[in-house]
This record gives sequence, C-alpha cells and structure tokens, in this order.
Amino acid sequence: MSSPAEARTVVAAGGALWRPAGGGAVETAVVHRPRYDDWSLPKGKLDPGEHSLTAAVREVVEETGLTAVAGRRSVTSRYRVPEGDKRVDYWLMRVTGGEFAANDEVDELRWLSPAEAAALCTHDADREVLADLVRTDVPREPALILVRHGKAGSGDKWEGPDAERPLTPNGQEQARQLAAVLPLFGPTRIASATPLRCRQTVTPLAEALGYEIEELVEFGEPEFGGDPHRAVETALGLLEGPGVTVVCSQGGTIPTVLGALGVHGHGVPGLPAPAAKGSVWVLGGRPGGLSADYYRDLGPDPDAP
Repeated sequence: MSSPAEARTVVAAGGALWRPAGGGAVETAVVHRPRYDDWSLPKGKLDPGEHSLTAAVREVVEETGLTAVAGRRSVTSRYRVPEGDKRVDYWLMRVTGGEFAANDEVDELRWLSPAEAAALCTHDADREVLADLVRTDVPREPALILVRHGKAGSGDKWEGPDAERPLTPNGQEQARQLAAVLPLFGPTRIASATPLRCRQTVTPLAEALGYEIEELVEFGEPEFGGDPHRAVETALGLLEGPGVTVVCSQGGTIPTVLGALGVHGHGVPGLPAPAAKGSVWVLGGRPGGLSADYYRDLGPDPDAP
C-alpha cells in the first residue's frame, strides 16, 4: 500500500516570460531564488481551489512584478520531492508591463536570450520549457478561443424552443469559471452562436471585460449544418487576428471545425476532437502549423490543496 507521501501530488505552475528582442528574436526572464540559491523560471504552488493557469499568472506577477498575457501551454515537468510527486505546468507569457522589484522570494531577475537563460538555469526542467519557447513551427500566442456552451440540461425535457434552453446552475458555474480564467489570454472580442445557452456562457466574461457579445450565426448547429464551410472560413479568418477572439459554440459544430483545421481526437485522423460542455480550445496559427490546447474544464485543479 502506498504511503500518503507517495500518493500525494504537489502541484505548481509558472511561466516562460518573453518579450521581442528585434529581428524576430525574443528575450526571456529568469529569476534567482535566494532560498534555494538557484536560477529558474518563475513558478509556485497552487492555492486551494485554484486552476493551474490562474496560479501560473499569479505566481509570475508575485515573483517578478511584471504583468503578462498567457499564450500557448508549454511543457509539464514531473519529479519527486519529499512530499511526493510534483507536477509543474508552464505557459508561455508575453510581458505587457510592470517593473521588477526584489522581494522575499526573488532577489534578482535577468533578461537573457533563451540560449543564455538555458545555460544559467539550474534545473533541466526549466531548459525544457525554454526549448519549447523557441519553437518556430507553432505560434506562441493564440488568436481564437472556441468555447462549448455550459451545461443546459436535457433537450428532451425542455418544452420550449431549443434555442431558448438556458444554462442550468451547473452551467452557470461553468460560465463563472470561464470568466475567471479566460481574461488571462487577453481577449479582444467575444462572439457567440445564437442559442441562449451560448450567450449565457460568455455573458459573465463579457461583463468582466466590458465587451459586447457579437453574434456569429454560422457557429450555431442548424446554420452550421446548412453551410459548414462558412464557419470554417470564419474560424480561419479569426486565426489571422488581430487580437484574440472568444467564440461560444455547440457540440455539433466545434469538433467538425477543429477537424477541418487538422485537430483530431488524440491526434488520430478522423477521430472527432473532444468538446465537453464548458470546455475550451485555445488555438493559434494555421493548419499545418496550428497550436491547439484543450482545457476540459476551467474549475479548480483536482490536485490543488
């Protein structure tokens, strides 16, 4: 039988901060932690009930004083610590402002080229993240976030028009979770298919950001079935930017659009990509060079304290 230490997973999260350095190059920030006398990427443990991405951004801000928007999900490091197994989730993060000030956790920050940062870092796990930062086959930042509407109960039990079926209390909670996490990607537009449950799913997000919800009827299931190419072409246009657009759609639309973009379930061609209610796909790039991160839900991490 496993001991409590062996069964426990300690979860932490952090980021590879980056900024343009001219000529298409980037610089990245590494920090010195006096407690461990090491050089590393900023990171820290999750608070109770926290999502990993929320923790990653919070820890970066606390340790560096810099503000950033989250981009592509990077590697996950796993290793043993005295408390048990440790998992550290990383994201690439573009710096948007702020200023470093030495604090109890970090007494020095250096902006370096990724190669210089990798040479300075103490731990191999950080070097793996930096190797991911310099990839050129996929972009560092997303342009399109596809959201499946939250839970809305059974259509068979709803007596009114299907387009007016509302979110259940569980669906409303999913909408609140989306509103707490998706702003970290820096959305610039919010759009929705026509059904009420789609609009309700992104309403808390729109209210939090002060945006109007645009209507994209081609992402609704009846309209999509009549002209699926229209939704795919719209998605391709949104992937060109500018900015980051959030689109709330339905379970009959999202997997097909993803398949047309080259995203399949478990990477198996022809297998539909998952799209659970309240789930999110964060997309950047173009077919053939697409980053596609799936978030099954944005609730608390199951391994959080």
